[in-house]
This record gives sequence, C-alpha cells and structure tokens, in this order.
Amino acid sequence: MPFPNRAEYDLLVYRLAEEHPEITLSTLRLYGTSAFTARLIGAIDFANGLQLRVIEALDFRIGRITDYSYTVYRGAEKICWYDAQPHPDNPDLASTFPHHRHEPPDIKQNRVPAPGISFTAPNLPVLIKDCGELGRARETRE
Repeated sequence: MPFPNRAEYDLLVYRLAEEHPEITLSTLRLYGTSAFTARLIGAIDFANGLQLRVIEALDFRIGRITDYSYTVYRGAEKICWYDAQPHPDNPDLASTFPHHRHEPPDIKQNRVPAPGISFTAPNLPVLIKDCGELGRARETRE
C-alpha cells in the first residue's frame, strides 16, 4: 500500500475520533511546511486515561515520515515512548530496526521492538491499538 497523499493523511487524522470510539479527544493538527511537507502535532486522549502525544515530520513527495516522536502518558507519568534511534548492538531490536519502544522498568534503558512502526506507512493506527493494549494491561495489574 503506498504512503497516503496529503488529502488522504488529512482524512486519516481528522477522522480518528469517528473511527475509534476509545478516543475521547484529539488535538492533532496537520500543518503544511512546504508544498510537499507537513508536521503533525498534538495529542490523543483515550477513555482508559492514557494520552498519546504526537509529533511527525512528513514528506508527501517521497512518501515518508522523516521523523517522529510518540510519547504515552497517564496523567503526568510517562508510560513509554517510541523512537528510531538505532541500537545496532542490541539484537533484540533487530526485528523492527531501528524502531523500538522504551518502557518500564528502567524506561530509558529498557527497549523492546515496535512492530508496525515505520517511516513508510502511517503509524497512528498502530499507536492507537498499542494504547488500547497498554491501558488494558495496566488495568489488569491494578
């Protein structure tokens, strides 16, 4: 499936709450930075109490996310974050290299693969699914 064009990405972003009842609020906004590039900035609040904060740099000419920051919070507590900083020395991350997720315990050093996160497809559907699973896992522990 090819990377969406700008109009398709607009629809993806602005229809999230309609298509995902677990979303209680989305402040995501897509800002054009040139004829072919944009930044996606904002947050998604979930009924399970989690908030996903999103920053993406997008290049629609080449069909890629060129940079991203995804961080999940519960209130003021940082639950996890995703990044693409390469860690070639960690064979556990090879399956999704360079994409991975930082999570407790020792959130800075504990890295796990991030299936479905990429530069060549929209990550929002995967992140929404992950936030649902993170919320359910947390509820189970409590």
